[in-house]
Amino acid sequence: MRTKNNMPIHGFVAPGFELVKDEFIKNFTDRGELGAAFSVYINNEPVVDLWGGYRDRKTSAQWEKDTLVQVFSATKGFAALALSLAHSKGYINYDETVCTYWPEFAQNGKEKITVRQLLAHQAGLSTLDELKIENIEDLDTSRLSPSLAARKPDWEVGKFHGYHAWTIGTLISELIKRTDPKKRTLKDFFNEEIAEPLNAEFYIGLPAEISKDRMTTIEGINHPIQLLKGLTKLPPKMLLGFLNAKSLVARSLVDPKKFVANDNFNHRPILSIEFPSGNGVGQVKAMAKIYGAFASGAKILGLNSSTMNELRKSATPPTEGFYDHVNCINIAYSLGFWKHFSDMPFGRSESSFGHPGAGGSFCFADPDEGLGYAYAMNKHGFGMANEPRELALRNALYSCL
Repeated sequence: MRTKNNMPIHGFVAPGFELVKDEFIKNFTDRGELGAAFSVYINNEPVVDLWGGYRDRKTSAQWEKDTLVQVFSATKGFAALALSLAHSKGYINYDETVCTYWPEFAQNGKEKITVRQLLAHQAGLSTLDELKIENIEDLDTSRLSPSLAARKPDWEVGKFHGYHAWTIGTLISELIKRTDPKKRTLKDFFNEEIAEPLNAEFYIGLPAEISKDRMTTIEGINHPIQLLKGLTKLPPKMLLGFLNAKSLVARSLVDPKKFVANDNFNHRPILSIEFPSGNGVGQVKAMAKIYGAFASGAKILGLNSSTMNELRKSATPPTEGFYDHVNCINIAYSLGFWKHFSDMPFGRSESSFGHPGAGGSFCFADPDEGLGYAYAMNKHGFGMANEPRELALRNALYSCL
């Protein structure tokens, strides 16, 4: 079908989920959507699978059933899922010190940092200025890991947390490589242990054989007026932090050479490396299927009840509380995920876990409902969590349950 503004819409919703389709259409007619997909699995069965619009504005190429989309920081959640599977296999203990598995990590006073603290963004390794990132290839896990191992934390570990926007994926990746008996990279571990068994197409490091014709073209916010409007949505302390090059905000998030600019993710160099902090690419249906498998216990993957209990636990804040000193808002982190809590509710309860991505994408698991959720788009909004298009779909979904 086509919307009243001639946007093509495809897919299905199960009976009882018609409101979700209505809101998906409204995203195109009322909220400026260009191209997007939205998928939901409940008890490992698809109940929503919608896609529509255009994957590329200039060519008017339509978003197809198998279109692949870049999901930026939502990639971190898939990296954390891989590590949870390593936990289930007995490769890693969340309460063991990181240096038990990665001896070089003990440099500069980091010998007592636990895996749990690291995954909760408490380790003080968020800043970029000492990492010597001179080209895009320097973002690859193999190059970034030694620099992170040598780093001194920027704050007292466990005192507070701050979003490790560029580095958490590499830290997770190194833990997998160090503990996996086969010494696989995260890219290979994820593919062999999660993507292939579930027949779910998601990549952390895009294979060369994937055609560009299957990819979306990402559009950032480039118009000055839109940019100014977006800046007004930032937390005031974050905005002030961006204005001070020496602040923790700027040192953690500002990319002087613009390697993580939106347009770079339309090209192979950054998509091809292993950069699990932000270069994941996949089908939205596959993302929902993966989270759905974990929400329902992932028996096909060998996820055990002990790991599932860990994933369901509510987040434990550092001593100074949930305030994130990089994002400058309250966030609940646990085991590499964002967790449901009062300032960021998603799912039925605190058992829910997932991760948003720049521009508005969001993927999560709701174990209370056995539900896997994924939304992604190619026209970016400003910020990360609670983008209006995504939030409208999420609210509609839960009103249908």
